[in-house]
Amino acid sequence: MASSQRTRSRRPHARRDREPRYVAPVLDPTWVSPYAPSPAERHRHAAVMRAYALRRRLVASVAAGAVVVAFAVLAVALSPWLWLAAVVVGVLYAVDLRRVVAGYATRAHGTAEALLARFSSDGDPVARERLATLVDRLSATFGVDGVRAEVVRDAGYNAALVPGPGGFVMVATSALVQDFELIEIEGVVAHCLARERIGVLERECVAALDLTGEPARALAGPGETFRADEVAAATIRYPLGIATALRRCRAQAAPAGSFLADPAFDGWRWVFFNPWSDRRESAPGDLDDPEVRARALEEW
Repeated sequence: MASSQRTRSRRPHARRDREPRYVAPVLDPTWVSPYAPSPAERHRHAAVMRAYALRRRLVASVAAGAVVVAFAVLAVALSPWLWLAAVVVGVLYAVDLRRVVAGYATRAHGTAEALLARFSSDGDPVARERLATLVDRLSATFGVDGVRAEVVRDAGYNAALVPGPGGFVMVATSALVQDFELIEIEGVVAHCLARERIGVLERECVAALDLTGEPARALAGPGETFRADEVAAATIRYPLGIATALRRCRAQAAPAGSFLADPAFDGWRWVFFNPWSDRRESAPGDLDDPEVRARALEEW
């Protein structure tokens, strides 16, 4: 009888032990959204620019190194004072090399002037106001300061964000501003601002100023337009606006007389929203292709 009572008294306690314990939810402080630009991403693009600048100075670097070695050899054979000359030459060249490498980061600031020189201003105050309103609103959303809106006269559909003195210039063709729906222009502007947020803008601009063809693409960064689409879509939360704008660009053949149909466009293509305005066929394996980008955004 006593044993039976002890068994009954333990049963409720046993049931309580088998109940799942409450675990309070804890947010992971290290979690980062894959659609948000990160400092590591910006540092990676900055490292590419430094490597490019060092390659451009490779011949001068080899020559300076040869001079230092020559002074060191002569110091052993002739006079120890020549070690001082070797050190002075090495230090002076290192200082100059650092200045040149840092200069590439600011060299892109002349891109706006060079690009605008290839167009004539549209002069339509309504079109400019339409673009400027979106630029002002989205600049605050993306945290990009000092963006000026410029509408240029061109029958092709395209736009670009480029650095200029004191900030940035959003350049959009008159055809794009006049023909696109507001939500589509918003997608284009968001994409361009996203390029600055991920830190790829300087790479693209220096590629436009220095290179053409595959070397320009390698410096600008293959697939970076796809990445900018992701960041832009996550920020404005409407990927279909960007997708529709891409499909409009894809459907248009670059009109005769448009800068987008000019051979000079090849050097500038990577700063533009649609870098393949002069290509009619689609390339399924190319992440910069407007058709590939549009499909990815529509499936998001």
